[in-house]
Amino acid sequence: MNAIEISHLEKNFGSFAIQDLNLTVPSGTICGLVGENGAGKSTTIRLMMGALRPDGGTARILGVDSTSAEFLSVKEDVGVVLDEACFPEVLSAGQVGRIMAAAYRRWDQEQYETYLRRFGLSEKKAFKDYSRGMKMKLAIAAALSHNPRLLILDEATAGLDPIVRDEVLELFNEFTRSEDHSILISSHILSDLEKLCDYIAFLHQGRLLFCDEKDRLLEEYAIFTGTAQQAQSLLPEAVIGLEAQSYGGVRALVRRSQVPPALALERPTVEDIILFLVKGGTRK
Repeated sequence: MNAIEISHLEKNFGSFAIQDLNLTVPSGTICGLVGENGAGKSTTIRLMMGALRPDGGTARILGVDSTSAEFLSVKEDVGVVLDEACFPEVLSAGQVGRIMAAAYRRWDQEQYETYLRRFGLSEKKAFKDYSRGMKMKLAIAAALSHNPRLLILDEATAGLDPIVRDEVLELFNEFTRSEDHSILISSHILSDLEKLCDYIAFLHQGRLLFCDEKDRLLEEYAIFTGTAQQAQSLLPEAVIGLEAQSYGGVRALVRRSQVPPALALERPTVEDIILFLVKGGTRK
């Protein structure tokens, strides 16, 4: 069974719309949802979780339509961390744990306390006194402690320092070692997604431009750096985007299979691919 199946999903806000969105996340995998601010990532997540009702199409989460009455019971199996942690400001981490224990049948208090210690979070400190990074860590601890099968994370690593981010990414990797555990994560930190994800989905102005295996993307595309004359010799369909360099040369994202073997190519990063696709570029 797929963890997430989105089919022809649409939501129109007038000035912005999610348009004919199709996305599948297989069980046991991690999918990174990327796109610029305003691309529709958070809106997509809210549609998936039933917080918004679509104008068309469906979103099935763990096999259940998110607009159906049955979806309420499925939420027990979904851990969600949004870009802003939403706990009452007067509560402490200890009090949050007691509330969550009453809300979730499979709440694991011992596991929750282990995460608090691992993240260096005091059980007595009020949520309003937490830094943004501490708030995100508390939200992640809570999401992981009711034994979900699916994690949906919207900028969950934002505000975390690099050391803690690495620790959190390792937690997410540990989570998906179970074949029925899956993650959808949106993030502006593309290096995190490259390190973590099996699939990359790129959302641009409400449209999904692609969803593909990360390793296949990194093999399909390449970076060419050379002279403008060399770039002009490439087939037009080989060049995805091109930018001029300060020293007079050019740098281009190309399709590796359509570039002559004699030209040296570099392996791109996910960030390279996304930036060139967003910015495009023209031949000089």
